[in-house]
Amino acid sequence: MKNYLNFETDIKNLETELEKLKDPYNQEGLAEVNTEKISKIQTELNEKLKEVYSKLNSWEIALVARHEDRPKSKFFIENLFDDFILLSGDRFYGEDKSVIAGFAKFFGKSVLVIGQEKGEDLNSRIERNFGMMRPEGYRKTTRLMKLADKFNIPIISFIDTPGAYPGVGAEERGQAESIAKSIECCMQLSVPNISIIIGEGGSGGAIALASSNKVIMLKNAIYSVISPEGCATILWRDPKKTLEASTAMKLSSKDLLDLKIIDEIVEEPIGGAHRDRDLILDNVRDCIKNNLDEFASLTRDEIFNHRKNKFLSIGRNKGFISISEKFDDLSMKSNFTDIVKTKLSKYKKHIAIFFLLVIIISAFFLLS
Repeated sequence: MKNYLNFETDIKNLETELEKLKDPYNQEGLAEVNTEKISKIQTELNEKLKEVYSKLNSWEIALVARHEDRPKSKFFIENLFDDFILLSGDRFYGEDKSVIAGFAKFFGKSVLVIGQEKGEDLNSRIERNFGMMRPEGYRKTTRLMKLADKFNIPIISFIDTPGAYPGVGAEERGQAESIAKSIECCMQLSVPNISIIIGEGGSGGAIALASSNKVIMLKNAIYSVISPEGCATILWRDPKKTLEASTAMKLSSKDLLDLKIIDEIVEEPIGGAHRDRDLILDNVRDCIKNNLDEFASLTRDEIFNHRKNKFLSIGRNKGFISISEKFDDLSMKSNFTDIVKTKLSKYKKHIAIFFLLVIIISAFFLLS
């Protein structure tokens, strides 16, 4: 049974009529299949899909991103990669089934694949916690990202979550700390890290895995710091003002590409990714391959600096900070010990000469 959104009423009616025409066994008994009428209705359906999906507002895009039939991370992992080996556990507390992670082959090369998984039906959604990761999930992915970095293996993440799980148990086990550690780990990697937002990219739950060299979105995905309902409740004191909230938040792929928050948009079939799964698979496969090829010739230091400069440049051309295009002189914040070590290493010759002069002068006064 197909699921339809509230703005797809005309599409639903046309598809229902089309299905009846294709079935010769109707309520009136056996009848001939009217191929001419079927062709006409199919043309009308295609035109209606183009018309509706070319004029989606921000809130309607959010509804498409949350569509029940939309392909999930598990679908992409099973169909894009070979020899996938599932790895579990954070080595501290337990396993988090809201995130799938493991090593696999992509065009014959090893990759680490991470996917936030919402589930396909009620039981699997409960088991997957609706894609909301707990601290053990972030610690698991952090552990595996460090392992991939050690063996020079690229990382591919599929983002699809309304946000990190806000439960009491999750907070007690250090939800905020685990997200911060995950972001820190992503930023310190020296291997290509590619994140693809396939549905919802909600707040810290998404950015924990999307601090990547390339952040890519499917056309009808969303990426925001809060849900439209949450934003409307806070700013307008009315959770029904979702259209105003989603428009103000600029959560669509087009808006985020214009703001240079993301790097690329993957086109979807007309009517959403769920309407042609083979096509969306081909598009995502090509996107991943092209981006991995882009980093293939770069050194580990160049990959690290690419990511660092990408995030340092966000917002700097929008009037917040006036700065040059080059960020080579900017570095990650270091602690006091690291700063002292760096300074000593930089001026070690000067320090050696200074102490040598002190010794000579001291010896001169002692002998005299």
